[in-house]
Amino acid sequence: MAQIPNLDNAPLNLSSLREQSQKELLGILKSIRGRKCVVIDPKLSGSLSLLIQTSLLKESDAELRHLSGDSLQTECPKVVYLVRSQMNLMKLICSNISNDISKGLQKEYFIYFVPRRTVVCEKILEEEKVHQMITIGEYPLYVMPLDEDVISFELDLSYKECAVDGDTSSLWHIAKAIHKLEFSFGVIPNLKAMGKSASKVVDILKRMEVEDPVDISNVGVPEINTIVLLDREVDMFTPMCFPLTYEGILDEILRINNGSVEVDASIMGAQQDGKKMKVPLNSSDKLYKEIRDLQFGVVMQMLREKAMSMKQDYAEISTTRTVSELKDFVKKLNSLPEISRHINLAQHLFTFTSKPSFSARLDIEQTILEGQAYDICFEYIEEMIHKQEPLVNVIRLLVLFSITNGGLPKKNFDYLRRELLHSYGFEHMFTLNNLEKAGLFKKQESKGNWLNIIRALKLLVDESDPSNPSDISYIYSGYAPLSIRLVQHAIRSGWHPIEEILKLLPGPHLELKRGGSPNYPSLDSSRGVPGSLERTTDGHRTLVLVVFIGGVTPGEMSALRFLSSQEGTGYDFIVGTTKVINGDTLLETLISNAG
Repeated sequence: MAQIPNLDNAPLNLSSLREQSQKELLGILKSIRGRKCVVIDPKLSGSLSLLIQTSLLKESDAELRHLSGDSLQTECPKVVYLVRSQMNLMKLICSNISNDISKGLQKEYFIYFVPRRTVVCEKILEEEKVHQMITIGEYPLYVMPLDEDVISFELDLSYKECAVDGDTSSLWHIAKAIHKLEFSFGVIPNLKAMGKSASKVVDILKRMEVEDPVDISNVGVPEINTIVLLDREVDMFTPMCFPLTYEGILDEILRINNGSVEVDASIMGAQQDGKKMKVPLNSSDKLYKEIRDLQFGVVMQMLREKAMSMKQDYAEISTTRTVSELKDFVKKLNSLPEISRHINLAQHLFTFTSKPSFSARLDIEQTILEGQAYDICFEYIEEMIHKQEPLVNVIRLLVLFSITNGGLPKKNFDYLRRELLHSYGFEHMFTLNNLEKAGLFKKQESKGNWLNIIRALKLLVDESDPSNPSDISYIYSGYAPLSIRLVQHAIRSGWHPIEEILKLLPGPHLELKRGGSPNYPSLDSSRGVPGSLERTTDGHRTLVLVVFIGGVTPGEMSALRFLSSQEGTGYDFIVGTTKVINGDTLLETLISNAG
């Protein structure tokens, strides 16, 4: 299991959330007396690994299994399924139970839905005639702390469900998660929302406030000053771009999942070819916390210097005379595993980033973002298709090309569509339909607003010194993420001054004052002085929760950390997200044969 992150330095008491969830899960298992087999939905096991040690679950007289299509082999008299409310999982459970019945086995069955049961799932259990044999409950896990400044609602299909399927049930979950946070940390007095899904979450939240109000007298002064809700649909540009931070490149190449990467043991210097190793990546690793948001080239240089320093210390150890000198050396030795871990990972990433194809990709991305050289960009994508490069790479660049141009002219659109189907197979008709429904690859109706948006919000910036950046654009090779520029405006002077630009973006936007402590200041500066209300009345830093509906990229998280680290800034950010994503993982939910 992945290392459980230490949350002691979180700007909010996230440990209490985690402890509450642990308690509820252990309470469920203890309420089912005797030996039991706990069968976990595989997609949940990563989340649970950040919540609770396996040993604690086993102490509840439980053996653990993953839910699969294979028949369940266990001698336990009780079987407890811990699953998300998904129809395909109900079919697997029904198949497991039918298999037991056919063998004449008599067991007690329990299903705990995470975070809540649904009528559709119960209907399937009824149709399969197993409903009467099952005790049904809920495990209300709405919020999962991934790190000291990141919480996830673990809704990995939220973007596809909203943008393609028209299923907005995930928005209820997000509203419920925020409402639960308010019971612990107070009603958030300032709310800003951008995009269609964000506005719907606000509507659901208003209903929840009426039906189940937070007792303000109980929770005291709200700990979170402002919540900014951002719909992924408002900024699909950023996920399609390739981040240049250490964490961003780690995620793109090795896929960070629930705070760890799985790599071949040989990459980490172990003599076990073919064996996989889990490497935890969270702020409990002090070196990782220090370097994750830096540009990869800067990280390589830092690691080189640390390694050279260690080498020098080893050389000097023979001349060490005093106890305090020895103590200092031992302290440095303690950080050796972290240094070697990141040197191994960085060397592996360098084999990818040093290829000419990597630089070529960044160059064409930049050309697309600048909205220039249409023909060159078109031919580059056409050539990728003809070379049959990985489909997700082609689609990622194609989406960026399409959305920066407001779609493609009919002739170009039809041609690329046809070439894609010829190269990758006609089953991808569904993929293309999904992209079109989501507005990611479509026929051009007008030239689009991209050039106006980049000029007005200063999204393209001449690159500064990557080792001492002055703007968030260092993360994406001179492109400042649109989403984070919106957050910057929201917290400095509100969105009113950029009202005309916001009209060029999809979906409505709104700013609300909500019930809470009347003494708690608004972030909107009524005197027009940016940042004049950055601090709360007691001098603490102002806490802002930024929620990404449809997923957040590691690059965007780095940008928020960069903003809060700037001198004179009185803000701390916590990121809330349906899932941590990158362009590939987001698009794979739309590719018809993915998974």
